[in-house]
Amino acid sequence: MKKYLLLIAVSIAAIVSAYGKSTARTELGKPDLEAIAKASVDENSQYYYPRLLKSFLANDTTMTAEEFQYFYYGTMFQEDYDPYREAPNPALLNELLPVYAREKRTRADRDKMLDYALQVIDDNPVDLRQLTNRIFVYEQNRKYDLAKIWQYKLNHLLLVIAASGTGADTDNAFIVVYPQHEYDFLNLSGITAKSQEFQPPHFDYISVNNQSGKGLEGYYFNIEEILKQYFLKHPSELGNR
Repeated sequence: MKKYLLLIAVSIAAIVSAYGKSTARTELGKPDLEAIAKASVDENSQYYYPRLLKSFLANDTTMTAEEFQYFYYGTMFQEDYDPYREAPNPALLNELLPVYAREKRTRADRDKMLDYALQVIDDNPVDLRQLTNRIFVYEQNRKYDLAKIWQYKLNHLLLVIAASGTGADTDNAFIVVYPQHEYDFLNLSGITAKSQEFQPPHFDYISVNNQSGKGLEGYYFNIEEILKQYFLKHPSELGNR
């Protein structure tokens, strides 16, 4: 699986790099969260979240870059959104931990991985880790068409994040919808995340391995909307800040 993840990372790193040299970053850019919030709950909008969700879950590649952007960030404005939600079926996850660590997996192992990935995606469609596992199992089971479809979807979610900023400073911080995506986005982009530090008022700074001495020592993520949505749903936590 490590080899497969590396292949994904290489492809994503190339696409992310291309983003900065093309009109794609300008086309999407930093998300307009106010507009996305309104559109995601408007039944008459082409970006109505349930409509985009149905498209995302279909086994096709018909969604546009802008639809992916509205879908990804629209997640934050849904009634059941909780940025610190726990994944479903923790018992099955515990069973899978040694499976994830193996170099080789049986068909039964892969079936269990796929079963869990589908459960998580049903609960949280933008779970980047389980989308990756879904792709891996399809590839290993020689369901190449499905693997390509879901890698297309994963790639576009990562490109949406890449278009939100550069991560170089707080003014250009990346924007994600779940804190775990900070690590997942960097790791799937071929960058090894090491540690996280909260920097007031609403930024996470992720330090990375930079053995070459080139590039950044870390990346900034803006979690203002994550915190806003969390405290809207957990007002009692405000007093514990």
